[in-house]
Amino acid sequence: MKFQHFFAPCPRGLESVLASELAQLGAAAIQTLHGGVAFQGDWRICYRANLESRIASRILWQIASQPYHNEANIYDITHALPWHKWFGPELSIRVNLAAIKCPLRSLDFVTLRIKDAICDKFRNVCGQRPNVDTVNPAIRIHAFLDAQILTLYLDTSGEALFKRGLRQHAGEAPLRENLAAGILYLAGWQPGIPLLDPMCGSGTFLMEAAQMACRIAPGSGRHFAFEKFKLLDATLWQQLKQSAQDQQLLYIPQPIFGSDLYGYALAHARNNLTAAGLIDVVSLKQANVLEITAPAASGVLVTNPPYGVRIGEQQALAQLYPKLGDVLKKKFPGWNAYIFTADPLLPKLIRLTASRRIPLFNGALECRLLEYKIISGSMRKKTKNIDCQQSDTTLS
Repeated sequence: MKFQHFFAPCPRGLESVLASELAQLGAAAIQTLHGGVAFQGDWRICYRANLESRIASRILWQIASQPYHNEANIYDITHALPWHKWFGPELSIRVNLAAIKCPLRSLDFVTLRIKDAICDKFRNVCGQRPNVDTVNPAIRIHAFLDAQILTLYLDTSGEALFKRGLRQHAGEAPLRENLAAGILYLAGWQPGIPLLDPMCGSGTFLMEAAQMACRIAPGSGRHFAFEKFKLLDATLWQQLKQSAQDQQLLYIPQPIFGSDLYGYALAHARNNLTAAGLIDVVSLKQANVLEITAPAASGVLVTNPPYGVRIGEQQALAQLYPKLGDVLKKKFPGWNAYIFTADPLLPKLIRLTASRRIPLFNGALECRLLEYKIISGSMRKKTKNIDCQQSDTTLS
């Protein structure tokens, strides 16, 4: 089977994690780029990436990449493609356009010309053109322009892949599911290792960890755009879905713990986990992060603290951060803590030394994943003594 070219966008900062994930799925010619990963593979890889990738935002099938000079070139390149062989005119479409250093004046006009070319091709060949639906299209076409090259993609995913079809309540400041999964990967968490989110909100970290622990394919609860393609290999697709289902484990309790100060937030987390059938996998309780104790001798703490926008909130958080640092030092020795934040004050006020600061983006918002390896008090003293002995030896 001929290899196709694909591009998988992802949250910025997770490109290397996505590249590793795609390699495990069997992708070839993997190339890590800014904002995503290019790769090659057959349709099996495309189907599996949509069904099993926890990091990708979409899987885009590259259908053209050619030089252009003006809007007329773009129309001709688009019109020449066999759209009618890929999907039928009864399916609605939407064209999305992104550009970097594009010399053309109006991107809106370019988008219109691409849409016109597709519709004209259908009208010429089929006598019928697809309707445009900018809200809920059946087929999404993505175009990218740089200074010289037009690249066209058919979106094989449809709705973004971070929309697992499981979460009922997103909460006030939702963390995208694929970003949460990527943070768990960056934290080195694996099923069986105790995991705690002490400010869990609607429970996105908990939901992703529970799916990973039970080996649930993240796309098993939803549909994809490629299922509407004329090229769909229905037999292969059914085999892959069945294989993913066969690998699922029993939904039994795991050392995954979540807590939150607010009862309404915990209710959202409980409702989300219940709707996904995962409520028995995770332990939930209402608690103040400053009063909790470690649920195990060692493990991974990962959390996304509230981000203060108003002045009063910022003052409250400025008081919280030092106390949070004290709790980690006193109650979580032997744990690795990962705090995901967009607040530049947190690393300054928490009074802990981060061993890693990983830049990540939650949508357009620039954030940091801060890693703190919490050493027990006795080990800290022992380390200082060793350092003093080494210093004395050096001086003598």
